[in-house]
Amino acid sequence: MADAVHLTKAGKQQLEEKLEYLKTVRRTEITEEIATARSFGDLSENAEYDAALDAQAHNELEITELEAMLKNVIIIEEGASGNVVSMGSLVTLRFVDQKIEEEYQIVGEAEADIYAEPKRISNSSPVGSSVLGHKVGETVTIETPAGLTRVRILGIRKQ
Repeated sequence: MADAVHLTKAGKQQLEEKLEYLKTVRRTEITEEIATARSFGDLSENAEYDAALDAQAHNELEITELEAMLKNVIIIEEGASGNVVSMGSLVTLRFVDQKIEEEYQIVGEAEADIYAEPKRISNSSPVGSSVLGHKVGETVTIETPAGLTRVRILGIRKQ
């Protein structure tokens, strides 16, 4: 059995939209690129043709990967259950040693995006995995690539 893919409802919808784009719009674009490249003649030394075939292979691989992910989706119920950090929770953390406060949504790996607003971190990341199951007010020591760091859970809320 393939690995489960944890996604929010919005994350699943984004993947479905991307899959639809790749299957319809992008496939058509690549087919046109291949036809144009073929019209240049000799295919044995046709860089445009090779590039179009590479794009086609990449597109088909991405389609296959997205279809596999979507077959194994587990929807994350967005929001907190009580005052315990869970998948989908928006968590406000204070990095004690750095005196920095950050807000993160705990999501699955496929949906993690540190540049999103709010920042989305994976449940398998050092911070995400360490705070899961903890309550508001608790301080958790996290082992990161940069060493040990302490975070205090200041708040948990629904997205």
